[in-house]
Amino acid sequence: MAYAYKHIDASKFKRVFLLGPSHHVFTRKCMLSSQMVYETPLGSMEIDQEVYAQLTATGRFEMMSLDVDEAEHSLELHTPYIVHTMRGQSYKLVPIMVGALTPEGEAQYGNILGPYLDDPTNLFVVSSDFCHWGSRFSYTFYNRDQGQIWESIKWLDHLGMDVIEGGNPADFTTYLETYRNTICGRHPIGVFLNMLHHSKLQHKIRFTKYDQSSKCTSQSHSSVSYAAAVITIADGS
Repeated sequence: MAYAYKHIDASKFKRVFLLGPSHHVFTRKCMLSSQMVYETPLGSMEIDQEVYAQLTATGRFEMMSLDVDEAEHSLELHTPYIVHTMRGQSYKLVPIMVGALTPEGEAQYGNILGPYLDDPTNLFVVSSDFCHWGSRFSYTFYNRDQGQIWESIKWLDHLGMDVIEGGNPADFTTYLETYRNTICGRHPIGVFLNMLHHSKLQHKIRFTKYDQSSKCTSQSHSSVSYAAAVITIADGS
């Protein structure tokens, strides 16, 4: 994650939107925190109740219970990075847990959130990892033309990364339907790609780092892939 956070100029932002997938509760909607503040060992962050009120007014958002909120690591893992990156700045947080959305649902939430992308003082953080490979993840896709298993995983992930950099949500949906890659944050990514389509600004997505937890060479092995990307306005800002 640090390979993405190090590119952030904190002085530009007054609000941080944090989108992450749901791991512990099933919903076809997006969920908002019921808390006023997120606390971390590095400091606390006030949740933006004004933006929350605007999102709630759409009728498309549910509220997380405290138990669900505390259990969701996809949001929690980013909070120390945000506090550290935004140190010394006055800002508020907008955490959003993204449920198991259909492509149509991703488009609807992209339409709702897209206008916030046009405000240059809003920073968006999308939480995801990439391929979870191995029998314990019920995913063992292997393209032998690529060489070893880990090389097949790398090929598969980079194929998805190229699609994401292209910025077309329909292409990302097709990629997922074709390969079933076990990307936990596929729905937050899908929402964000749809947001780009509803934004008045032109954006550029660029991946800066990729790695795997281990290099699989046997069907008995397993690994999780990780990637970091930065999104900028096309003029480089």
